[in-house]
Amino acid sequence: MNQQSSINSMQHQELILVLDFGSQYSQLIARRVRELGVYSELHPFNLSIDAINERKPKGIILSGGPSSVYEEGSPHPASEIFDLEIPVLGICYGLQVIAYRLGGEVNTSVRREYGQAELFIDDDADLFANLNEKGRTNVWMSHGDALTKLPNDFERIAHSSNSPICAISNKGKKIYGVQFHPEVVHTTKGKEIIGNFLFKIAGCQGGWNAGSFIERKSNEIQSTVGKQNVICALSGGVDSSVLAVLLHKAIGEQLYCIHINNGLMRKNESENVIKLYRDTYRFNLDYVDASDVFLSRLNGISDPERKRKIIGETFIEIFEAEANKIGRVSFLAQGTLYPDVIESTSFKGPSHTIKTHHNVGGLPEKMNLKLLEPFRELFKDEVRAVGKALGLPKEFIVRHPFPGPGLAVRILGDITKDKLIILREADDIFISELRKARLYEIIWQAFAVLLPVQTVGVMGDQRTYDNVIALRAVTSLDGMTADWAQIPQEILSKISSRIVNEVRGVNRVVYDISSKPPSTIEWE
Repeated sequence: MNQQSSINSMQHQELILVLDFGSQYSQLIARRVRELGVYSELHPFNLSIDAINERKPKGIILSGGPSSVYEEGSPHPASEIFDLEIPVLGICYGLQVIAYRLGGEVNTSVRREYGQAELFIDDDADLFANLNEKGRTNVWMSHGDALTKLPNDFERIAHSSNSPICAISNKGKKIYGVQFHPEVVHTTKGKEIIGNFLFKIAGCQGGWNAGSFIERKSNEIQSTVGKQNVICALSGGVDSSVLAVLLHKAIGEQLYCIHINNGLMRKNESENVIKLYRDTYRFNLDYVDASDVFLSRLNGISDPERKRKIIGETFIEIFEAEANKIGRVSFLAQGTLYPDVIESTSFKGPSHTIKTHHNVGGLPEKMNLKLLEPFRELFKDEVRAVGKALGLPKEFIVRHPFPGPGLAVRILGDITKDKLIILREADDIFISELRKARLYEIIWQAFAVLLPVQTVGVMGDQRTYDNVIALRAVTSLDGMTADWAQIPQEILSKISSRIVNEVRGVNRVVYDISSKPPSTIEWE
């Protein structure tokens, strides 16, 4: 079959380019800019001058990074970037790139600087305007190199006790640099500093928000699709739910959703999806109960990668068969997000495969359809904001991430109907108690795992030899790093007691206190 084309447009009236030099905070810079109402894109450090000019950015931000600018093979942007008459802000390594390229000097610091530091402001005219900090503010440092000589035609605008040159400016060319990280929450006035660059220096007006996105993207979808039909795999998760509602708003009856029950869903998952989208929203929704097919093909399979592959291939097979029944379909809609897009084009290149992801895996390559990805310019929190603006019920907007293979990767070992029943009930108790305690929405992800071990217990006067349930709950901003959620002891105690007493076949509950890294969020 022919290779499909991806139908997407990223034209914006205001754009800030963030060039990635390998910092762990690069995505965070782009998010902070968007939070201030200006659209941003993250690109590799070596984005060509032609590509930059084509995008017509209002400003460019150079990220931090782990390299030293004077080392062989260290990343450097195109030399002409400082002659484009486009405002530039360099952060940490980005500051050092500016200095190194424009006549300054960068050397290894006498004393490396990591963590909180006090910044003394020498010039509060533009980048540090209106901070109301009386000439000093707290910032977050993370660097081993430092400026030892100002670049030509630059002046110092801030310093710290360890970094005599901590922020610089060339006001004529609108080029600025800071040694600290304004994008992290530990920098007290970081948001205001980035805002000063956007609005005072780069001349942005703002206005990027969920409402403006919906209006622009709806018109774009209508123009692209015309009178053709669109199919969408509707799992009931945040991304697919918001995607379906946006598409339905834009093209109405031309949207056909397919919900496949693979038998690996959470408790009442499929029933809730059908009730909302078929009965309330009146979507064209094709429901397929394929649980027996999936479970028969997974019979005896314990390896997590084999599980994922079987589930992905079976999903494709069933989805394609259902799509063919609809007819006159030209587009396949997917909930691809911006982190998925930049993952393969970042400074570091494609990441090491820790696990195979399943997001309608393989469908674009297999089916002769054009790909529609309205969210490929959004972060997860922005998708939630769009869902809220579209009026999607809160319970669907705030839902925790759920893996494509479902409970198959939360049952360690082979999968049976009995194990699925145990895990569903335990997971449902865990989540319901988190909701009652008003902890669900402040936790990034929470779920139960059925372990492939049995332990001795005593229930009543009888000895038992039953299953172990592990509880996992983490806090995070984007899922890339995460810390275990410190759920109050009395709540964990109640959850454990309910699971052991109400879920037949479980006599022990444990709580996972591992962070990511070194652990992943999911167990498989």
